[in-house]
Amino acid sequence: MHLTGRAEFTPVPHYDPRKGATAMFSGSIPALVTPFRDGSFDEPAFRRLVDWQIESGSSALVPCGTTGEASTLSNAEHHRVIEVCVEQAAGRVPVIAGCGSNDTMNARLHMNFSRKTGAAAALCVAPYYNRPSQEGLLAHFSFLAENSTLPIVLYNVPGRTVTDIMPETVCELATRFPDRIVAIKDASGDLSRVTDHRMGIGKDFCQLSGDDELWLPHSAAGGVGCISVTANVAPALCAEFQAAIAANDLARARDLNDKLYPLHYAMFEDASPAPVKYALSRVHDWLNPSVRLPLVECSDRARKAVDDALAHAGLV
Repeated sequence: MHLTGRAEFTPVPHYDPRKGATAMFSGSIPALVTPFRDGSFDEPAFRRLVDWQIESGSSALVPCGTTGEASTLSNAEHHRVIEVCVEQAAGRVPVIAGCGSNDTMNARLHMNFSRKTGAAAALCVAPYYNRPSQEGLLAHFSFLAENSTLPIVLYNVPGRTVTDIMPETVCELATRFPDRIVAIKDASGDLSRVTDHRMGIGKDFCQLSGDDELWLPHSAAGGVGCISVTANVAPALCAEFQAAIAANDLARARDLNDKLYPLHYAMFEDASPAPVKYALSRVHDWLNPSVRLPLVECSDRARKAVDDALAHAGLV
């Protein structure tokens, strides 16, 4: 039964879930912003954003991640954003729904809702603020794997959560639950983790960069794509960049990396996602730069950095 009272929607995927996580979750994958207007979720703008991303070559979509300001969404809003993303994608690309929480039971709630809507996987961040031990992380993710049928993409971002999912823990989880723990988005900044995971799990474990500026070396080490902030505003360039990597065209990949590099850093010139929302407002007049407290719109200094980076990338 559809949880919002609207007509039930069953997506028919154009991608093939049987090909496995690496095939499904590779390439340029934007961590989508959540547009707001007058303080509320701007559903029409979000639908246009989803269409533009798919038309520009993005290979999957992530709603309700860090860039989607998930921590400021009510559960009802969180679920509606995921639902709209799946509806609008309409099976054209897989949706990796942001389901992370520092409350294990709430993460399970998000996962079970996302499974019902037709999401392909759940992005589950290490619990923040609580600072669980590695044993606690094992227990948290094991519980989620055992109590939902939705595949899990681990999300390691110790700069935000303070908790680091160590390689031994990742390997143990992937070994325990090979059909549930299918991938990782790593934003630790430690490129040696890619080889740690390959050696401990196998080369087919799906590894995605969580740092745009490390996308190229992460791929060289064995990664298959990036869950990207920059792809919100430069989806075609990011998709072209990933295609060059996949084709082993290093010269082309370097050229595109140089073109995108200032934008990667400009996206974090102020607290994210304020800079990327400002950047999107420069590219599309139907998306405004508003964010929710405790974030505020980016500073003049950040705006200049974004403007310069957009010009460098040829986007304005």
